Formats: sequence, C-alpha cells, structure tokens
Amino acid sequence: MRYKSKFFSSAVIVIVIIIVFNVGFRLGFSQRPSYIVSDENNPLGVDFSLFWDAIDLVKDKYVNAENLQDKDFLYGAIRGALGSLDDPYTGFFEPVDAKKLEEDLSGSFGGIGAEIGVKNNQLLVIAPLKGNPAEKVGLKAGDKILEINSTSTENMTVDKAVKIIRGKPGTEVVLSIFRDGWDDKKEFKITRAIIVVPTLDWEMKTSEIAYIQLYSFNANAESLFYQAALNALVKGARGMVLDLRNNPGGYLDTAVDLAGWFLKKGEIVVSEKFRDGEKKHLRANGNGALNNMPIVILINNGSASASEILAGALKDNRGIRLVGEKTFGKGSVQELQNMKDGSTMKITIAEWLTPKGTVINKVGIAPDYEIKPAEKKDEKDKDAFVPDPQLDKAMDLIREEIIEIDKKLGRL
Repeated sequence: MRYKSKFFSSAVIVIVIIIVFNVGFRLGFSQRPSYIVSDENNPLGVDFSLFWDAIDLVKDKYVNAENLQDKDFLYGAIRGALGSLDDPYTGFFEPVDAKKLEEDLSGSFGGIGAEIGVKNNQLLVIAPLKGNPAEKVGLKAGDKILEINSTSTENMTVDKAVKIIRGKPGTEVVLSIFRDGWDDKKEFKITRAIIVVPTLDWEMKTSEIAYIQLYSFNANAESLFYQAALNALVKGARGMVLDLRNNPGGYLDTAVDLAGWFLKKGEIVVSEKFRDGEKKHLRANGNGALNNMPIVILINNGSASASEILAGALKDNRGIRLVGEKTFGKGSVQELQNMKDGSTMKITIAEWLTPKGTVINKVGIAPDYEIKPAEKKDEKDKDAFVPDPQLDKAMDLIREEIIEIDKKLGRL
C-alpha cells in the first residue's frame, strides 16, 4: 500500500506539472507583446505580431540562427521597409557605414570617377567625370552595370554599389557592363584613384559664339562661370552654347545662382514640392547679364539633378531650346537623419518641379531637338576625330537667332 501510495502521489505531481506547464505556455504565448492596429505605439495600421512570429520562426528553425544578432533583424527590417518605397535615393546606413558616409562627404576618397544611379530597377552609369578613371577606360552615360567584382547588381542599392566600388587608390575594381547596341556584356578593369571633380571649360567657337561646358555644380562653379562669362562678353560674344551633357549635378544653390545670369530677378528657377502639397519656390537673384543673349543648351541622359533644374528653368522662363537627348530624371531632395544608435537614414523629402510644374524625377526633361551622338568607328583609336552633331545643331540655332536679331535691328 505504501508503494502504491507513493506511485499515486508521484503520478499526480507529474500530471499537475504537465497541466501547469501547458497552461503557463499558452497563457504566456497569448500575452506575448503584440503590436496591433489599436496599439498607440504602433505607427502602422497592421497587426505587427506577424513580424514577431516571423522572427521567432527564424530563431527557432533557421540553420545558422546562432550566427545572427538581434540588430541584424532590426537593420534588415529597416532596409526592407525602405526598399518597399521603390526609391533608390532613400536608404539606411548602419553606424559603421554612416561614419564612412560622413568621411566621404567631408574629404577625398578613392573611386572611379562616375556618378551612378538606378533607373527602371537597373544600376547604371549616370555620367563619367572628365579626366577620371571611368572616362579613361571608356565608360559612357547610360551603361548598365551588371556586376561589380563578379557580384550581381540585381536589386542592389546605389549606396551599396558605391560602397563596393570605392576603395583604396591604386587598387582595381571590375565592372561588368552592357551597353545598348552590344551583343554581350564586357568587363572593365578600373584602377581606383583620388577623384578630382572637374568644373568648367570654355572657348569662343566663333567671333560671336561662346561655348561653356559645365561638368559639375560644385563649390567652384559659380566663380569659374563668372570668369568665363565675363571673358566671353569682353571678347564680343553675342550668343552662347551651354553644354550640360554628362553633368550629374551638384549643389542646388549653385544651380539657382547660375540661373540668375540668364533670368530676370525674381523668376522661379525650381519648386520643391513636399508630401503635404506645400511648394517652396526658389527664385533667381543674380545679375541677369545674359538675360537677352541667345542661348542653346546641350543635354543628354547623363544630365541630372542640378543640370535638369537649370535646363528646365531656362526652357520654361525664356523658351531656350534644348538639344541632344532626354535627361536622366533625378529630381528629388534627400535629407540625412542621424539615428540614436549612430546609424543614418537618407530619405527623400521633396520632388523638384520646373517653373511650369513639370516633374523632373524619373521623367527627365526632353530636348526640343533630339539628336543622337556620333559613335567612334574604331573604339581602339582614341585619337580618331568624332563629329558632334548635337553641338553642330546648337551652333546653327544660335547663328539663326543672331541673324534674326540683326534683321530686327536693320543690320542686314
């Protein structure tokens, strides 16, 4: 009897433990934090418990779960959320990458000298910068970047691509490139270097027509443009070709300041449209010295950002004609936000509109005269003469305008 009593007591204890365990498990599971629609801490109108269920599954079943840290889930979730925006210019930088971004913005770096971007979900070259490695090896605006060091660029963000391409000067990076008209992709081995961003070249094409090629809207652009424009006027320029081909942009303020040379004071250069519909108008505030001079602007698919702002402002306000190819379509404003753990978020906060309300972003600006560039017959012959039909057309248009002015003034 004593043996049976002990057995019975033990069995009861085991049953009680099982019941308590099950009740406790179910109660605990049901009371696990669940971020639902009505939760004031949840900014999303969805049941956020699905996210935690997914994390639990990964931690419980993923084969390499022991190698994961909780921050991996957090940062991955943020990147995934931003990826759903379909905006290549909004991105997230972990603390280490955020520090590197800050260093790149404030100092020199090793790279290939090309502005890159994403269009139609394809990573491509917006514009190679004159005199830098990318241009020297033959990269062109519009080239599709399929691989970087044998890593596929499918679904790769611009920021990640830049991180891989940049590196110590003197080292090599290999880009797999496809160009419209080619039968297959080609590999380009590029030696990284300290990138020098060119600004401006100018010359008198004829005794009456000045030619200014602006490569970048950097901090030196305004002063160099002032010198070029002043010298052109002193030399008797009556017309100007402004070449913005392969100019990937730069500072917004520089574009607005340069527009002041061509527009009347107070005219709208560009408008920033925010999410609430509010518009901020940026207006010309320059000397207007070239306001009455015949101008033609050259553009192509390497003209982006500040280039599109200037071209759009002059087209809308003065009817200045654009020659070449459609611009890239980078017309949005990004803001950097530092997060509490040292990470950084870059987020698009507004879109740019031309004075007449044309949206620049993704759409770009179409030329009045669409003319394709001439191609070298032999790519290996770097010294071969290549005609420039786009520039030739611009020169013809300027000549026609000068003749019309002379007719009105009775000079012919």
